[in-house]
Amino acid sequence: MRIALGCDHRGRQAIDELVPVLEVEGHEVVEHGGCKGDSRPCDYPDRAWLVANCVRRGEADRGILVCGTGIGMCMAANKVPGVRAAVALDELSARLSRSHNDANVLCMSADMLGQTLLHRIVETWMSTPFEGGRHVRRVAKIHEIEIDMDPSGSTAD
Repeated sequence: MRIALGCDHRGRQAIDELVPVLEVEGHEVVEHGGCKGDSRPCDYPDRAWLVANCVRRGEADRGILVCGTGIGMCMAANKVPGVRAAVALDELSARLSRSHNDANVLCMSADMLGQTLLHRIVETWMSTPFEGGRHVRRVAKIHEIEIDMDPSGSTAD
């Protein structure tokens, strides 16, 4: 699977440690991380936009973003049509974001998660398939919101 990675200055170390793990698992990594070799701050929306657009255009199957909390990255990435970004702070939220919401971008906190938990979250998220079924209708409604439609009247299946 081709994975786009991005981070701001607070997520730099986490991304640096995730790249070899993903590559050993056979994934192709496309990195859009910020601040490599530079201690100056860089802005999370810039990296979120790059990764989210890689996913939107089909240049990557999924994206992973890391900033201080994961929240800013998630907010920015979700502005890109076709992106379903989710913050995961544990393995359960990672699994449910994939199985129920078909999340295609994972956002994580460099400040609140240790490296071991980050790796477990990524492993869980990468290995969890979308369940489909009743969740297909709900994901379709997310798309309707993206195109400024009221999803409440939808009968999409």
